[in-house]
Amino acid sequence: MEEMFKKIGSWLFLIGILVAVIVGLVTGAKVWTDTQGYVTLLLAILGFIVGVLTFFAVGNITPEKVPTFLLGALLLVGIGTAGSTNWFEEVNIIGPYFQSIAAMIAVFVAPAAGILAIRAIWDAGKTKEIERVIPKIPK
Repeated sequence: MEEMFKKIGSWLFLIGILVAVIVGLVTGAKVWTDTQGYVTLLLAILGFIVGVLTFFAVGNITPEKVPTFLLGALLLVGIGTAGSTNWFEEVNIIGPYFQSIAAMIAVFVAPAAGILAIRAIWDAGKTKEIERVIPKIPK
């Protein structure tokens, strides 16, 4: 069962990244805009599912890779947020593409990063006393 969840998590992660890049390219080219936010909602839900699977140690992000994922997610969310200031619009040709791709990837990884940040804080702050009361989350 755990192996099946790892496969699902891996596929959802891959699909989320691919959708984010493709939608970023399309919206960067100003061919289409997601005015209703359906794709954005889909990316956020995919990111949430990936985060929940990883929180319970059945996702594709191993406990050893969580710090690396959180650092990368922090940078991507920062870049995606900086893109909302139209800072990248001034970069000729590739600016709008970069801005849209960064924003879409940020939407995808932000929910997963939030959930994993909670897990990292929990793991860092728990004590033996807490583990006696609340069972350990499997790794």
